[in-house]
Amino acid sequence: VHTWAEILVIFPLFALGLEFSFKKLIDVGGTASIATLINMGSMIIIGYIIGKLLGWSFMDSIFLGGMLSMSSTTIIIKAFNDMNLQKKKFAGIVFGMLIVEDLAAILMMVLLSTLAVSQKFQGAELFDELLKLLFFMLIWFVVGIFLIPTMLQKLKKYLNDETLLIVAAGLCLGMVLFASAVGFSAALGAFIMGSILAETIEVKRIEHLVEPLKNLFGAVFFVSVGMMIDPKIIGEYIGIILLFTVVVLIGRVIFASLGVIASGQGLKVAIQSGFSLAQIGEFSFIIASLGMSLGVISNTLYPIIVAVSVISTFTTPYFIKMSPG
Repeated sequence: VHTWAEILVIFPLFALGLEFSFKKLIDVGGTASIATLINMGSMIIIGYIIGKLLGWSFMDSIFLGGMLSMSSTTIIIKAFNDMNLQKKKFAGIVFGMLIVEDLAAILMMVLLSTLAVSQKFQGAELFDELLKLLFFMLIWFVVGIFLIPTMLQKLKKYLNDETLLIVAAGLCLGMVLFASAVGFSAALGAFIMGSILAETIEVKRIEHLVEPLKNLFGAVFFVSVGMMIDPKIIGEYIGIILLFTVVVLIGRVIFASLGVIASGQGLKVAIQSGFSLAQIGEFSFIIASLGMSLGVISNTLYPIIVAVSVISTFTTPYFIKMSPG
């Protein structure tokens, strides 16, 4: 089920990328980087402190901080699409923050892995990941600006709807494979190929053709997340689950808003962004799975985090509506 959840997130993120072009990402890059640094850093510290106050081990506490620092890209995309908010200014900032979060999450997982194995941070491995990241961004830029738009322009007369759909899906899955091979998430690869195709002349046709795929895979994704909930764990740890949920709902709103303000945006946009980011999602599951596979966190932490994610998922649309219009 967990594997299916990872696969099913690909096409919703690909569809998001089609609406959020490479140029838009560059426009919000500075704002998103500053805001994400403040938001993620604050939530990691708060998660660690809460874990220690609960009497948890160092590794449980530090992994908890990492899990609470990651928003749900899929949930936010779905909410924005359903509410038709994709074109709003704060939505662009939120999308940028989500991409920066995904990139930062890769480095965080390297740090957590090396810390779990050696009980200290290894600078060499972190440097390797930074080089990988720079290489990946370079490929993204070259392919996105030069290769793909030129190819589609030359092949335009041969591309009927069926062929274009196959080409678009193939390019998406190709970038997913490349991202996974380099060490990044499949979801990030899908988003990046979508943002590359957003710069092409065929973007409107591709959006229309991909819509049914996005709806189908998006629906099954949420079913797969629900299947990861264990009712017994929820009943046993309901107090901790509610505590973490409150921390996520309040802490992420406050620190995301402060981060956007610190990046130079207005109060209204900052609050709208903060309320949109009040949840945790799929990357939190990945971090929890990493901790369990390394044998450094307790087995109950994964179902607790999934439960917190599901609760905060239900509240996300209401939080977005509560933000100033």
